[in-house]
Amino acid sequence: MQFSKRLDRFGEEIFASLNNRRMELEQQGMKIYNMSVGTPDFKTPEHIKKALAEAAMDDDNWKYSLRDLPELLEAVCTYYKKRFDVELTPDMVMTVYGSQEGMGHLGMALCDEGDVVLLPDPCYPVFAAGSLMAGAKPYYYPLVAEHDFLPYVKDIPEEVAKKARYMVVSLPSNPVGSIAAPGLYEEIVEFARKYDILIIHDNAYSDIIFDGAHGGSFLSTEGAREVGVEFFSLSKSFNVTGARISFLVGRPDVIAALRKLRSQIDFGMFLPIQKAAIAALNGPLESVQEQCNMYQERRDALCNGLREIGWDLPNGKGTMFVWARIPGGRTDSMAFCMELMEKAGVIVTPGASFGPHGEGYVRFALVLPPDKIREVIDAIRRSGI
Repeated sequence: MQFSKRLDRFGEEIFASLNNRRMELEQQGMKIYNMSVGTPDFKTPEHIKKALAEAAMDDDNWKYSLRDLPELLEAVCTYYKKRFDVELTPDMVMTVYGSQEGMGHLGMALCDEGDVVLLPDPCYPVFAAGSLMAGAKPYYYPLVAEHDFLPYVKDIPEEVAKKARYMVVSLPSNPVGSIAAPGLYEEIVEFARKYDILIIHDNAYSDIIFDGAHGGSFLSTEGAREVGVEFFSLSKSFNVTGARISFLVGRPDVIAALRKLRSQIDFGMFLPIQKAAIAALNGPLESVQEQCNMYQERRDALCNGLREIGWDLPNGKGTMFVWARIPGGRTDSMAFCMELMEKAGVIVTPGASFGPHGEGYVRFALVLPPDKIREVIDAIRRSGI
């Protein structure tokens, strides 16, 4: 059977060999520390689980939802005003099954074959996958240490900017851990206005930000609501990753375009999950800040420990990840990850999986408590790497 040439746009899954070797080492009795996948190990708040469980007992909630509940849209609007001081109306909000699904489909609603889009490098892989599924041509703008791993629009060639349909911005950034500097969003808004580019901001980690910094919204910047939309996720803030609860918010015309596309392929978010989302948005937020503090403790344990054994890396500024340059000047991130697993039992993600500028780096996920992280540091030290 001949499959679609569309599949040729995507590379092979690089994690298969890592995972296969992990299982072999575990069967041999080796202790494994898996810091490769960003799945939170904290518990989901009780009031969210209770809301879902109660809603699931109502037979009517097992039917097609066909829409986003008005009370859910209103809860998002209220939350954005309270949390980010951003005014939204219900026509500026829609649910998506996680930001990954939303980003994967949004390009299809925005682009035609051959359109140019601007993507960060390194970046979360679905940014590229979503544009490729739409048939667009990505132009990668680099996130480099010299610019604190932040977008630098002045280096984007004018001939590229004139062709671009949209630009993806992700801050706090997975995988590099950078956060927006003062004035950065204003520069991006001005750039978008000049070249008539839509900004798509991924705001999955605004509640995991360190050292007293404030996690905000791109849409709070003057003019941003006219040039942009934002993906907002409950996954990491409330530990509901498996429920896939995210929203696209911002320009009503963009929301309507994605809603039209998705109406062709699904019948709406499961109603008990919508009820759980309402409980999260309307409920207490103290646990969110407490969790952020615990992530910072993990960040400190990992970064301080790695520096003690000779790694050269700054403290990550946000997200549940740490971006680390491979020691010894090595640039073979996949080979290094295999060696780290073989010799230390520590699994991390190769930087090359996030784009060409990720080569020479690895990403640690902060999914272990500080005492386990200290074990990780000791395992790396004893490995001799």
